[in-house]
Amino acid sequence: MTPISFSPWDMFLNAGSVVRGVMVLLAVASLLSWTILIAKSVELVRVRLALSRAERVLGEANTLNLGEEWTRDRGGIAHRLVMAAEAEREQSQDIPDDREGLKERIVLHLERLEAAEGRRLMRGTGLLATIGATSPFVGLFGTVWGIMTSFTGIAATSPSAVVAPGIAEALLATALGLVAAIPAVVIYNHLARQSAACRAQVADLTSLVMRLVSRDLGRMQAPTTSGQIVRLGTTRDARTAGGE
Repeated sequence: MTPISFSPWDMFLNAGSVVRGVMVLLAVASLLSWTILIAKSVELVRVRLALSRAERVLGEANTLNLGEEWTRDRGGIAHRLVMAAEAEREQSQDIPDDREGLKERIVLHLERLEAAEGRRLMRGTGLLATIGATSPFVGLFGTVWGIMTSFTGIAATSPSAVVAPGIAEALLATALGLVAAIPAVVIYNHLARQSAACRAQVADLTSLVMRLVSRDLGRMQAPTTSGQIVRLGTTRDARTAGGE
């Protein structure tokens, strides 16, 4: 009697077409999970470094105009936040006494940009959630199909037919389902934590931009030594705004 091999590769080759298709699908899902882990990890590390640099730049700026100038070459979410505040400030020049209204409009705009950045950071991770939720059931389907095929073979052959290989091949589908699902869930949670840290940094940038806006609005109300008022939209550095 020829010995039966129970190595994963031999079981895959001896499995039925449906079970084999399930195994291939689960293997691809597992490969996608690890690919997303590598790609998103590299992306999030770069984003966090860029956000840290932008925080230092905006923390050192004294005016919104300086913040726009110093973040111009860097681009990214920091520059978009500053430009959004700058654009709203310019559009509100015809209502100079509406300081609180201006702040509220800028905050609304910045919140939308912050939410959009959060969605961008989580892009691609939804596939991980899908893999983690569905892979066990896909593997279970392969198992049920394989066992059903094995017992159908019993009915069609002699009672002494060997069913162990068919059942082993079917159970391999369940194992592959767990191999695909468990890492996907762990990777998703890891990337979700990293994305949350990036979103917190974006929120810090929003606060820094609003601090610059508040400073500029305060200078607008403060008379200079010549008795003039600093107007919105005027390009000044910190010394000019102080009256030099």
